[in-house]
Amino acid sequence: QVQLVESGGGLVQAGGSLRLSCVASGSTFSSYAMAWLRQAPGKGREFVAAISRSDTTPLYGDSVKGRFAISRDNAKNTVFLQMNSLKPEDTATYYCARRARAGTAASPTVNDYNYWGQGTQVTVAS
Repeated sequence: QVQLVESGGGLVQAGGSLRLSCVASGSTFSSYAMAWLRQAPGKGREFVAAISRSDTTPLYGDSVKGRFAISRDNAKNTVFLQMNSLKPEDTATYYCARRARAGTAASPTVNDYNYWGQGTQVTVAS
């Protein structure tokens, strides 16, 4: 059974930073591309960042490019999202997500990710 558990969310002032973590279990972590997605109140889910199995060629949504960085530690079954220069519009629930099939590439398409964590709330105060 695939399980993804996020942590690291919280309340931060605009311009501040947070680092999210997601620990995966129930599968061979290094075989799967991973992503961070988010959903703000009243809005649909939005692609934030994705990373390939081998930590190459990360992908970023346009709204976070240059401010967020995704990384992974395959030895610890963990994917991270470093968020800098946070803005109030970054306020959302952030989800860790995994593609269904091993070996598939990182994707900027939300519907390509079949497994999701429970989410961690990020609130950016102005």
